[in-house]
Amino acid sequence: MNFGDVKLYAGTACPELATSVANYLNVPLCDRDVVTFPNDNLFVKLHSSVRGQDCYVIQTTSAPVHRNLMELLIMIQTLRLDSAARITAVIPYLCYARSDKKDQPRIPITARLVADMIEVAGADRYITMDLHAGQIQGFFSIPGDVLTAFYIHVDYLRSIKDRMHSPVVVTADLGFAKKARNYAAALNIPLSFIEKRRMGNDAKAQALTLIGDVYDRDAIIVDDEVDTGGSIAQAVNLVKDNGARNVYVIFVHPVLSL
Repeated sequence: MNFGDVKLYAGTACPELATSVANYLNVPLCDRDVVTFPNDNLFVKLHSSVRGQDCYVIQTTSAPVHRNLMELLIMIQTLRLDSAARITAVIPYLCYARSDKKDQPRIPITARLVADMIEVAGADRYITMDLHAGQIQGFFSIPGDVLTAFYIHVDYLRSIKDRMHSPVVVTADLGFAKKARNYAAALNIPLSFIEKRRMGNDAKAQALTLIGDVYDRDAIIVDDEVDTGGSIAQAVNLVKDNGARNVYVIFVHPVLSL
């Protein structure tokens, strides 16, 4: 199938990223209006036709989550109703990614709902980065690409590895263990684990046990995102209490909620 020219559209959530992408590709961002009415409803209008064109919407869904998600959906539908040939949703951070399974009775799988909404709005493809759980890819019926910061992180860690003292990779929780193992293998260093448990349905978790040896070693704590920072702070304290020297923290998504 033939598509027309590439058309880049930026949401209001990450204009700096959209501008960087446009500059790198040497493709200008297309003009559009995004208006918020007094009743908090959103209105989107394109400044030019996208009929038959290959359109990309760059919009992250970090806080404010619901506004940014709704703006993404409205922009996708606007392009679809204007007869775009293909629409790709570029979502650096996918909201509700932690709600990826039914691990309690009477709860939703909200990540699946978000995937469904993106498809119903009219997206043909999606691009995102380092999903909290790999199975979220299966929630989409449309094709997509999940990019990763792993190689950028590893290149940086290799550049400073010689300055570290017997480094060890530490996964901030067991759910990230497989990905942490990839870091350890790429750096050719040992791997340790932190057991973390959530005691309720809030954002608080407790780091309970360290599995592995960090004594007299520099610890590299890896995770996919940092939200309130509570779990990472506990992880740092735990490895310090177990004799770690310097502690490095590396992650992909700096949500950094207050």
